[in-house]
Amino acid sequence: MSEERRGYLYGLAAYVLWGFFPIYFKLLKPASPLEILAHRVIWSVLFVSLLLAAARNWRFLARIVRSPRLFGGIAAAAVLIAVNWGTYIYGVNSSRVVETALGYFITPLVLVLLGVTVQRERLRSWQWIAVAIGGLAVVVLTVDYGRLPYIALLLAASFGTYSLVKKRLQLPPAEGLFVESAVLAVPALIYVGWLTVAGHAHFGHEGATHTVLMILAGVATAVPLLLFAASANRVPMVGIGILQYVAPIIQLACGLFLFHEPMPPARLAGFGLVWIALIIFTADALRQRRRTATGPAAATAEPVDALPTR
Repeated sequence: MSEERRGYLYGLAAYVLWGFFPIYFKLLKPASPLEILAHRVIWSVLFVSLLLAAARNWRFLARIVRSPRLFGGIAAAAVLIAVNWGTYIYGVNSSRVVETALGYFITPLVLVLLGVTVQRERLRSWQWIAVAIGGLAVVVLTVDYGRLPYIALLLAASFGTYSLVKKRLQLPPAEGLFVESAVLAVPALIYVGWLTVAGHAHFGHEGATHTVLMILAGVATAVPLLLFAASANRVPMVGIGILQYVAPIIQLACGLFLFHEPMPPARLAGFGLVWIALIIFTADALRQRRRTATGPAAATAEPVDALPTR
């Protein structure tokens, strides 16, 4: 099997696992989203530290300690991913899985906007058309919901900004996840301690299965990320860009067919506009890749690459 094909298998495995996350987080109820988030952080630190210890890879910590700017960037990334994780868990456990799927569908378009506003990149005509259609989709969905689809927008904004910060930090996935989780571990431990003292903790009080699933949240966080890293090293970014739609498609299917969330015609129209925007966006990226492969690179810059971490 070629390395590229193996990379596609790793990537597909990562996105399929992320796609079925709604089922996993539903199983963690009746714990609140904040309690689930806190345990996800704590057990992620422990699991990744075991991996790093096995690999005897702690040298990266010295570089972080010597650079306050790097540590500040990691702290910012940690806050952004905590917002993303917490919003996602809240969306899933408040029966808004369809809206969380929407958030990850529109994330590529948010990344394009960040590329323009922050990175000062120039968009091609078809990219502007895709963004405009995506904006129209948000308007349609706002009318349908009777409010802004704030869960979707917060997921896309927090993950898009997190991806931009991660791109600038250039930390490998395992090391990045460890440091980000370590930054969040202190408030997470304080919160879990307060829940325990106040008698509001569900961890350890909902049966052995629930306790084990809470602990395994750290493994569930790290394993898809490591699979994605193995894929990204072998697969062109255009291939990764196409694979990233697998997760929200599965999430949408879970919301509609497993949890029976509503999809009225207006909402379906909004999703349809998002899908049209993504088709245009992906087709333009493929066309641009073929052009740069056979001739001089275009003057316009590519959008920021996402670094999925659900």
